Amino acid sequence: MTKILIVEDDISFATMLKGFLEKNSFDCQHATDALSALRLLNQSDYDIVISDLKMPDYDGIELLGDIKKKNYRCNVIIMTSYAHIKTAVQAIKLGAFEYIAKPINPDELLSVIKKAISSKEERVQAPQKKAKRSSFEFVEGQSEPFKQVLNHLDLVAATDMSVLILGESGTGKEYIAKRIHQQSKRKGKPFVSIDCGALSENLAASELFGHVKGAFTGAVNDKDGQFKLANGGTLFLDEIGNLSYEVQVKLLRVLQERKVRKLGGNTDVDVDVRLITATNEDLKTAAGENKFREDLYHRINEFMINLPPLRERKDDIMIYANYFLNRANEELERNVEGFSKLAEERFIHYGWPGNLRELKNVIRRSVLLETEDQLTTENLPDVMFEEPVQQVMSDDSPKDLKSIASENEKQLIARTLEEVKYNKSKAARILNIDRSTLYNKIRKYSLES
Repeated sequence: MTKILIVEDDISFATMLKGFLEKNSFDCQHATDALSALRLLNQSDYDIVISDLKMPDYDGIELLGDIKKKNYRCNVIIMTSYAHIKTAVQAIKLGAFEYIAKPINPDELLSVIKKAISSKEERVQAPQKKAKRSSFEFVEGQSEPFKQVLNHLDLVAATDMSVLILGESGTGKEYIAKRIHQQSKRKGKPFVSIDCGALSENLAASELFGHVKGAFTGAVNDKDGQFKLANGGTLFLDEIGNLSYEVQVKLLRVLQERKVRKLGGNTDVDVDVRLITATNEDLKTAAGENKFREDLYHRINEFMINLPPLRERKDDIMIYANYFLNRANEELERNVEGFSKLAEERFIHYGWPGNLRELKNVIRRSVLLETEDQLTTENLPDVMFEEPVQQVMSDDSPKDLKSIASENEKQLIARTLEEVKYNKSKAARILNIDRSTLYNKIRKYSLES
């Protein structure tokens, strides 16, 4: 039976969540704070930890860091409100399996737990099979910034140059790395991906270079490192800036000599690996501050690709939105046919701090909740309505500022009312105004149904 540890300081909510999961055949325990959770993790093995993000004194980010540092073999799911979406993105970077928004949707939670269980089972059954040889779908954006990325990708793919991909969390850096591999002469060989942000300092060297039996406490068998598994192919190191200085020294030696030595071993083995790295940090500045080896920085940066955030690629947003919509329909067995006009406007003008990862999560959640034929604004997270929708002027639009503002306001209210079938409470929530204000504006613009 899957064991789940719930870390939540709201006792009533935790009790409700625990009861729901136990009804679905999970073995659950509850800790009211992070320190209590760590004590339970020391006493017993858990498959999944579901932790609130914001807790007094010791929050979910700190708990996640301790879980990774102490190498507890469990997947961590972070619960958060959409107001803290940027921190949730940070949690993914630090190794959280997934984040889920409050209020919790039961079907969404069960879906995420199921994926976490499958991920853990795959690691247990094949702990050394890190190569990702299966095909993947690469969705090409049509914006000018992304076309520039593709041009650079096409140029460098055919070479053996080391590539450094820069971009914010969630922009799809691993997909760019996979695309480079697929277009290279190594495409028939392994593509191995390692998230350096999820590796504790003690395990990073073992994971990358391997170890011999007895090299350290817990090394009960010989193990091949990821360089050996990627031999002939491509090794992708995501968030490389998280590697300790000592591991950076070992990595530089491997790249220079094309030889790898296991921890505790005394022989070198030749390796032929193309290295692609990624980060959302400024490694050049880090190198100048002696936080990242400057010689390693120049070694991995033979060719740099800057992957712009989604907010700078407006023309790509609905391309990816429709792709994620189709995926969500298949996964959740739904049949949502596209986006309403108002929803599309909101998608285009929202800032997407979590980039493609946030876009995917928002669409999955909305598809799960949607009852209409199209995805509407009704089930989108409130944070998406904190930014005003920008209106585009046509040639016959009014030219003075007061008239322009009134006309834009009238059109926005009219579209919102139409979309929610004149449910004024829903319309007021979407427009982020109170109902009395909405009623006054409906009368002002003669928008009564």
